[in-house]
Amino acid sequence: MKIGTRGEIKKNLISITKFKEYEQFSRKSIDELFSELDTSFEGLSDDEREKRIELFGLNEPGKKVKRSLILEILLKFANPLVVSLLVIATASIFLSNKIGAYLIYLIAVISVTLSFFQENKADKEAEKLSEMVSSTATVYCKSLHKEIKIKDIVPGDIVYLSAGDMVPADIRILNCKDLFINQSSLTGESYPIEKSHLADEINQKKEQINISEIGNIIFMGSSVATGTATGIVLKTGKQTQFGEISQKLNQKRPETSFDKGIKKYTWLMIRLMIIMAVLIFTINAVFKKDIVEAVLFAVAIAVGLTPAMLPMLIALNLSKGATQMSRKKVIVKRLNSIQNFGAMNILCTDKTGTLTLDKITLERHCDLNDKKNEEVLELAYLNSFYQTGLKNILDRAVLEHEELTEKISGQYKKVDEIPFDFIRKVMSVIVTKDKKHLMIAKGRPDEILKKCIYFEIDSKIDSINSSFLSRFREQIEKLNNAGLRTIALAYKEISNPKEIYSKDDENDLILKGYIAFLDPPKPDVKDTVRKLESLNIELKILTGDNALVAKHTCEQVGLKIKGAISGEIIENLNDRDLQKIAENNTLFTRLTPLQKERIIRVLQAKGHTVGFLGDGINDAPALKQADVGISVNNATDIAKETADIILLEKDLIALEEGVVEGRRVFGNIIKYVRMGSSSNFGNMISPTIASIFLPFLPMLPIQILLNNFLYDISQIAIPADHVDEDYINRPKPWNIKMIQRFMLIFGPISSIFDLTTFLLGLLLKLPQPYFHTFWFLVSITTQTLVIFVIRTSKIPFLQSRPNKLLLFSSFGIVSLAYIIVYTAIGKFFGFARLPYYLIGIIFIIVVVYLITVQFVKVLFNRKFSYN
Repeated sequence: MKIGTRGEIKKNLISITKFKEYEQFSRKSIDELFSELDTSFEGLSDDEREKRIELFGLNEPGKKVKRSLILEILLKFANPLVVSLLVIATASIFLSNKIGAYLIYLIAVISVTLSFFQENKADKEAEKLSEMVSSTATVYCKSLHKEIKIKDIVPGDIVYLSAGDMVPADIRILNCKDLFINQSSLTGESYPIEKSHLADEINQKKEQINISEIGNIIFMGSSVATGTATGIVLKTGKQTQFGEISQKLNQKRPETSFDKGIKKYTWLMIRLMIIMAVLIFTINAVFKKDIVEAVLFAVAIAVGLTPAMLPMLIALNLSKGATQMSRKKVIVKRLNSIQNFGAMNILCTDKTGTLTLDKITLERHCDLNDKKNEEVLELAYLNSFYQTGLKNILDRAVLEHEELTEKISGQYKKVDEIPFDFIRKVMSVIVTKDKKHLMIAKGRPDEILKKCIYFEIDSKIDSINSSFLSRFREQIEKLNNAGLRTIALAYKEISNPKEIYSKDDENDLILKGYIAFLDPPKPDVKDTVRKLESLNIELKILTGDNALVAKHTCEQVGLKIKGAISGEIIENLNDRDLQKIAENNTLFTRLTPLQKERIIRVLQAKGHTVGFLGDGINDAPALKQADVGISVNNATDIAKETADIILLEKDLIALEEGVVEGRRVFGNIIKYVRMGSSSNFGNMISPTIASIFLPFLPMLPIQILLNNFLYDISQIAIPADHVDEDYINRPKPWNIKMIQRFMLIFGPISSIFDLTTFLLGLLLKLPQPYFHTFWFLVSITTQTLVIFVIRTSKIPFLQSRPNKLLLFSSFGIVSLAYIIVYTAIGKFFGFARLPYYLIGIIFIIVVVYLITVQFVKVLFNRKFSYN
């Protein structure tokens, strides 16, 4: 396939998205690859690269499209509740109620502005956290090394890679030396994976196999841990495995539980508002015969039923929560995620880098009796210290024992080394001590065993026999089951020294012992797991790593495993079956990025509020799908961009604090929702009934609007209120049925007292101005002070004290209402100064009302659980 048929090249490459097609690339000879991609070891010329950029596009994965500032602000207004407020405000202007209209406009604008600027600020802070990564790569251009921008790499380029380089595309290895690839960010595997141009180890017995397991192909998004390599670029940009993930992220973000809850509640109130407004207009138009007055009164009632302060209170609550979190070095990118934190009842987490340190440590150095042995450590140190190849992550862990440097430099001197290769999986050094040559070999236990004929225990050397082999393999299997990566060590004294050694000399060795490595859990994880369990949050592990390592990590952090299942099994399950498995299992291993996302999606479909904690490229789809996506400061850029919340430090205790803060935020939001929906609903029932038997309106439209405005202002302090500790112990998702039930029970209680007020007014034969003022004061006092009863499931003030700011705002607004009535301002609103005996009656009505609500609340709590 030559360059003249570029269309065919493109079609061929774009179609390669399945394993079998990657398998074909892995099996082709170098000549076949060069022929298909029309390239050679010399690389591409600049002119040819330009042509291929036009053909394939730039080597860039899908990126999040940033909206303009104006569009972002306008989208904030596309909230049903905000829209309804704007419609009502506009209608009020046409009905000559400009003051009320301007107040409603102001509330809508403030709530939208607060929400926008808080999220915009968080996004900017998150952008500053983006880690600086290499933006260039080394390619061959007519046999010469040349640095070019990663985005300019095209299929057919010959790329040179060395330790520390990011892999800039999906690449077939042409040749390499000591190559280990860190693909934890892509697959979740703890340890660097050995790759080689000689690899042909695709397991044909498995029907399902992870693409990343192909031994001679490396993938965009991974990095070179050790070694060097030259490779040919197969796929770039959106056609890479990484590109497939990134394109998934450009789709519309799914609604979270908080978004759904707000939307359901908003439409509930809008429907109720429309029904009540139409009903009240009809009754008043029929009985009062004044269409204009009926319209004004219905509009005022509609405004009264609309939870006008909800957008602002949500923004204030969430902003306060974000501020609290920022003090704990947590950036909240999306405000709604704070409440989702509180509602979360399942936390799914990646393992590598989130539960673990993502730093390999030398955990054990033991003899063949599994006892700690310093001679084994010394042999391992000699081998790592004297090898001239690039030190891999395991070597660096050994060399942290710097106390041995002085000892070996004084006693030993290097003679030669036999480098590691992909076939032998062994690396040896030859050193001299007291004029004797000593070979020290390390490698995979099964490969080292092939080169040994003796073993040493307690300074005694015996021949290897079947009994020993069985015991040794059982020991290694036990270590592997414990999640440890094991390297065996062997040695021999060379009777006929020489200057140059080869792999043919690696024989007749004496097996000495082993060293074992581990990616240990973070110090605070065990405590975090325990605290999350105390908050009734179930933890599930979603990892690309293998089951043995993952199980050991779970045991170390104190996580009980209900069940474990692998990605290979999940691949063949439909969503219905996966729902049951997702709920009943704790550990999910060998997962692809999209399988992680799918597990979260089916859990959400079962009604769970799901959080996800991850830091790699492979975690990005899951971070986006989750109700709350959590990442860390040192995560990959794509993970941080996708996350809702970023932990600036690896202290996972912030998770617990975030959950608690989320529940506090929701607790205060739900106080307003309960109080507003029940009081407003009750206050709407009252005038509906009153319109039938009263010869006049129970309150003037402008008085209703003033009542609503004062009442709404009193609620601004709710975000500062305390939340009872027992409320925080369990997840708190939106429960519309419970809100409806609360409204239908507590709303009529308010109506009963309103109707009692009407009857008293009629019995006392109060003139209209006195009647209006009488109900206005009863209404504003009862619905404002009832917050102290509704805010807690306990006895107000005695068992649960409100915040001082809430006390001040509530009693201050009630006082302001009385001041308005008894000053010249009252005449503007049509009020009359009531005789003091009526104030006494109002006091009695309010006290009896609050006691009644407390009594009903206790009964409600027993039957339905108030919290």
